[in-house]
Amino acid sequence: MTEALRTIGNHGIVGDLETVALVARDGAIDYFCWPTLDSPTVFADLLDPGRGGAFEIEPELTDPRHLQLYVPDTNVLVTRWMGAEGSAEVMDWMPQPEARQRSGHCARGLVRRLTVTSGTVTFDVRCAPRFDYARQIPKADAIEGGVRFGAGDIALNLFSSLALDAQEGSAHARVTLSKGQSAWFVIGDQAMPCPDDDAIQEQLDATTHAWRAWHATSTYTGRWREQVLRSALTLKLLTSARHGSIAAAATFSLPEAEGWERNWDYRATWIRDASFTVYAFLRLGFTDEANHFNHWVGARVVGADRDNPLQIMYALDGSATAEEQELTHMAGYAGSRPVRIGNAAHKQTQLDIFGELLDSAYLSNKYGDPIHYQGWQHVRTIVDYVIEHWNEPDAGIWEMRSEPRHFLHSRVMCWVALDRAIRLAKKRSLPAPLVAWAETRDEIVADIWANFRHPEHGYFVQERGGTELDAALLMMPLVRFVSSTDPVWLKTLEAIGEQLCDDGLVYRYRVDDGLGGQEGAFTTCTFWYTECLARAGRLDEARVHLAKGLAYANHLGLFAEEVDMRGLPLGNFPQALSHLAFISAAYFLDRQLDPSYRPIWQP
Repeated sequence: MTEALRTIGNHGIVGDLETVALVARDGAIDYFCWPTLDSPTVFADLLDPGRGGAFEIEPELTDPRHLQLYVPDTNVLVTRWMGAEGSAEVMDWMPQPEARQRSGHCARGLVRRLTVTSGTVTFDVRCAPRFDYARQIPKADAIEGGVRFGAGDIALNLFSSLALDAQEGSAHARVTLSKGQSAWFVIGDQAMPCPDDDAIQEQLDATTHAWRAWHATSTYTGRWREQVLRSALTLKLLTSARHGSIAAAATFSLPEAEGWERNWDYRATWIRDASFTVYAFLRLGFTDEANHFNHWVGARVVGADRDNPLQIMYALDGSATAEEQELTHMAGYAGSRPVRIGNAAHKQTQLDIFGELLDSAYLSNKYGDPIHYQGWQHVRTIVDYVIEHWNEPDAGIWEMRSEPRHFLHSRVMCWVALDRAIRLAKKRSLPAPLVAWAETRDEIVADIWANFRHPEHGYFVQERGGTELDAALLMMPLVRFVSSTDPVWLKTLEAIGEQLCDDGLVYRYRVDDGLGGQEGAFTTCTFWYTECLARAGRLDEARVHLAKGLAYANHLGLFAEEVDMRGLPLGNFPQALSHLAFISAAYFLDRQLDPSYRPIWQP
């Protein structure tokens, strides 16, 4: 194990639209949940090195250079070892549903194909799964073509073209290969039959074709096409093909501050991400994904009750988010404890979610599937709830675990909920008490302008009567609450730049939130700030800021939740919202920098 090559950012991601695996730069798979992205881990050395489980391939090369890349326009990952005496690579992929249908191989699994590209190289291979968040060491039994790992009701097959030695809780192989020679491994469902060389190649061809076919449907042709579509491919990996939901991130409990308690489970779908998700997919031409996600959200609205029309987050299958619990047996990434699964924030009141939800409904109605009458009745229920509760405190967008407060971002998004509902009603001539809705909308506007300004400087502030800033205020011009060139907003933007920005990094806030450790800069806010600069006409600054933001992606173009003072990734990885914000900023800059650029989709 090479610890430096298994830090948060030193990973790629592969998946099959049901689950994902992280592949470290040294070729180890040290994070993998099965059978779905929000299931317990099979490999979790990332969170408990040496005990969490891993699938390691170690070449006997002297001080090799480690490289990773994706096969162009796909989510097929290549990890390379380059040494003076030889070189090799391992190709990792998971056949997605379309690929499985195309190849005729219906079983799910993670495939690894090892190839020597120069010289002769000897490898040690060790596959040591640890089921149920490393609480169970499975029994390893030899079967035809491989090893079966089993513990309780859980069982996985590992097949290989090599002879595998089944030991206690693990399988091992040692092999020497020369240039051009390959070996393969497949770990997956216990019903999976043992493949052969032809089947492995067929799966690779089908998986590559499926990803490229999806990639080719994009209508985006802007100057950041390669980076933007890598973000789209990453978002697709976080999408459930079965349900249409999108995980906030692939992981849980990766720390926002190393060695401290800021460790949360992001393997759920936040309603807050709704409008960002719909924006991104529609902007890039992926209308099926936007519609599928909106249908999933719509089903959650239909299943809600009048007194509490929506939870802030749901499990990927649409059920309630798991209760938060601590895995006391796990060491945590870089000693960051507690290790948490589930998320207690699902019990919070966060009034901003109704704005994001109705913004996405408005966009989908305009550019995707039009709203139907029954859906409109649920919109009216949501609006009634917002009218009744908009002037109440809540936990806010950052889910602070302190007493509820009157946050400006929540107030703005309540305005968005009413504004988009009014627009939707007028657009489709839908029945609604428009006068009453407009009166409340205007009341919210008056409250914001009167009570959420700095008493001395006049710019907008985080909470009612306060003086502190919050990067969530960057959403104000993006949702068109305020003009991007309004004098008060420009003062706010300037203050955010002075107080929350640090050489291309943007922090969420500077106030004490009751948690230990100093969190990193928030990647999403970095790109929100970029877009606000562009909308304010500061295009040269926006371009530089976007370039700096892109530099904080990892070697594969993947963004983590946060970035530390050295520019290294922190928090759960990769994070959907970071990629969504980047897509939005790049898209807007394209339009501003090139007057001849005419995107297919116009916001």
